[in-house]
Amino acid sequence: MDVRKALKRWRTAMASLFIAAVLSVAFPRAGREALSLLGMNVGTILGILPPVFVLLGLFDAWVPRERVAPHLGETSGLKGVILAILLGASSAGPLYIAFPVAEVMIRKGTSLRNAFIFLGAWSTMRVPMILFEIQNLGAIFALSRYGASLAGVLLMGAFMERVLGPKDREDILARFAEHRAG
Repeated sequence: MDVRKALKRWRTAMASLFIAAVLSVAFPRAGREALSLLGMNVGTILGILPPVFVLLGLFDAWVPRERVAPHLGETSGLKGVILAILLGASSAGPLYIAFPVAEVMIRKGTSLRNAFIFLGAWSTMRVPMILFEIQNLGAIFALSRYGASLAGVLLMGAFMERVLGPKDREDILARFAEHRAG
């Protein structure tokens, strides 16, 4: 990471904390509640991220590119799309976990189209979500929403593949390769 970018992020975080501290003095009850919520959120994230990164590291080290690329790569066709949807829909955990997973998938040879489909399916088509909706909102609504999400995920994957020309795709993949090497 560029040192200037890191410093800018650090300054932004410190400015945010300063503003929160000033507001906490003016509104002590809200400040205590905000601090409590911050602690809970940081605890949740720290409970989730380390195991995920360990598993991703093991996947990255143990699974060769030759095992992933035929199933999710540029030549995978409909099989790759279906697999990306199934992987995203059967996921567990918050969306911020999906991005490092997608990065490792791309480094292992997954096409950008299938990575976008995976991210879309993770965010909108998870199985526990549809089960909750069927139980609480009714099957017609839940299945309609799921069908609309499926159509949207497929359209977004195709749209992103079309919008990103060959040069853009090469640049993105080169960044992942550069990250892998360095």
